[in-house]
Parts: sequence; structure tokens; C-alpha cells
Amino acid sequence: MNDLAKQLIEHIKQNGPMTVAEYMAACLYDPKHGYYATRPSIGGAGADFLTAPETSQMFGELIGLWCVHEWEALGKPALNLIELGPGRGVLMQDALRASERAEGFHDAANVVLVEMSAPLRDAQAERAPNAEWALRLEDAPPGPSLIIANEFLDCLPIRQFVRGVEEWREKLVGLDDADKLVFGLSAALPAPEDDAEEGIVREVAPALEALFYEIEQRLHAHPGRALFIDYGYAEPEGADTLQALKRHKKVSPLETPGEADLTAHVDFARVAQLAREAGLGVAGPITQTRFLAGLGIGVRADMLTRANPQHSPLLARQLRRLTHETEMGALFKVICLSSPDLPRPAGF
Repeated sequence: MNDLAKQLIEHIKQNGPMTVAEYMAACLYDPKHGYYATRPSIGGAGADFLTAPETSQMFGELIGLWCVHEWEALGKPALNLIELGPGRGVLMQDALRASERAEGFHDAANVVLVEMSAPLRDAQAERAPNAEWALRLEDAPPGPSLIIANEFLDCLPIRQFVRGVEEWREKLVGLDDADKLVFGLSAALPAPEDDAEEGIVREVAPALEALFYEIEQRLHAHPGRALFIDYGYAEPEGADTLQALKRHKKVSPLETPGEADLTAHVDFARVAQLAREAGLGVAGPITQTRFLAGLGIGVRADMLTRANPQHSPLLARQLRRLTHETEMGALFKVICLSSPDLPRPAGF
């Protein structure tokens, strides 16, 4: 039993069962024992998971060129180029390299990395040494902005509600008779009648509303866009999507708190709804396959293959991983939120 498990068990003994959101927040962000505070493992040997930027340079390069296109659509202003949850900084490194030939873009772009993890900030500084850091989006400087977030929303803690025969109950984390962490259900909750089937799970990310309030304020105050890329569903599927990844393998979310990455599928219908209610422009969600194809990933792969024929098999594998429907291509979705009255963004 690790230190965080002991801490959580003691907390439950004193305060009662925790919501799944409270449990996730502790596992990911506890300042002493949380995953992102102590041991985030992204990419490289022994990694817990591999993101699209870590899969291939093509991903970050296309995002960089997308940023140039949207900067031009905004009228080439001085702007904040903001990345939420930048991982090891690989996406931003590739994006900046790909965009360096765009006259004036680097001079206009103030790179801001929104990151809470000290170990990850150190890794990001090696790849984007001219960046500045913020703990939250609201701490980023005001002004026109392009916001990029790849695999960020899936880390927002979720609450889970399970449909019973005639009622809804919340999924909680409590203790069994041996004081081990277990999942359980709350007492019946008052809820409106609906036609949901027994066993259906509804997942709600409480922090999503707060994030979108800040995005709404920023995009209404100054022109800009926010691009989100993540795995999830266009419409709620009614399934339990909470998962824990450790060295590329799924493990029990309760097994080793703080030692595995906890995520849940993103409800893109809710993202779009919040954006429309805020008066923002919405493009998507579309699949990652369609988005990257629209940005010309096939052309980029051909260029790299011709320049590096010895790496042809590797490039083919990377392209498949990013775009094939059985890999990242269909599961990952892309949505772009924009200030009112802007033209449709590239890739959509």
C-alpha cells in the first residue's frame, strides 16, 4: 500500500466515501503523491502512455501550421500561443519548428504553457525555452489568443451516476471490511423521470464549466480560437469510461493511487453545448482522421518519406497510428471554438 492510498483511506474513515471526481483529483494532482506532481511518464522508454505528438513529429508540425493559418485569419496580431497541459513540450517544439518560416509569426507569438506539474515544466523548458508558464488559463496574459489542448480534457475529474431500476445513484469510492479501497453506490438521488435504461452511466466533469467560463471570457474580450483534441464521444454512450494506464496497460483505478494516469472519455456534445451557450463559434467535433487529412498529413508523410526513404516503414506506422480508424483516428475527436464572426478554421 503506497502513501497516497494510506492518506485516502484515512480521509474516507474520517469523512465518508469520496466521489470519483474527488478521488481522481487526489490521484492526479495531490501535491506530494499525485501522478502529475511526482511521476508523469509520457513518451520514451517505460512510459505509461503515448500521445499523438509523441507518436510522430507530423502531428505537432501540422498543429503549428494550423496556428499560422489562424493567426493570418485573425489579421496577424500580436497574440498568446497557449497550450493547456503541454506534456513534455513535444507538440509545442514541433509546432514552433514547423512555423518558423512563417514571416512574423514567431515575433508575434507569446508562447504560454499552462502546467501545474513541476517535473513537466522542467521537461517543457528544454523544448520551448522562450515560453512562459501559467498555473491556470486565467493566469495567461490577456489579448488575442490561440489555445491548443491535446489530451487535456480527458484528465478533468469526473463524477459518475448509475441508473438503477427506478433511480439514479452516484458511484463513490469507499472502504470494504478489510479497509481496502472499493467502488460503491450512494443512496438513491432525487432526479427527474427519464427513459434511461438500468445500468446506464452518466459522467459529468464539474471543472468543465469553470474552464469554459474562462474561455468564453477570453474569446469574447479578444479574437481567438481554442482547439481541443482528445479521445471521447460525439454523443454520450452511457458507459463507464474511467480508466487507469500504467506502462501502456490498463490497471484498476484503485490499485496504486497516484502511480497511474487516470482519464475518462470526453463528452464532446457537452463541450459544443457549453460553447454555443456562451455565444462562441463551434466547428466539429470531427474525427482526428478527418482533421489531419484536411491539414494535409498525407502530403507531409510523402515529403518526409521522399527525404528519408530509410525511415519509410516507421513513417507509415506513425501515419497509421494517427489516422487509422482502429488506432487514434476514429476514437480521437477535434473541436474548435472561436470568437464570434470569424471564418471557419482550417481542417474543418
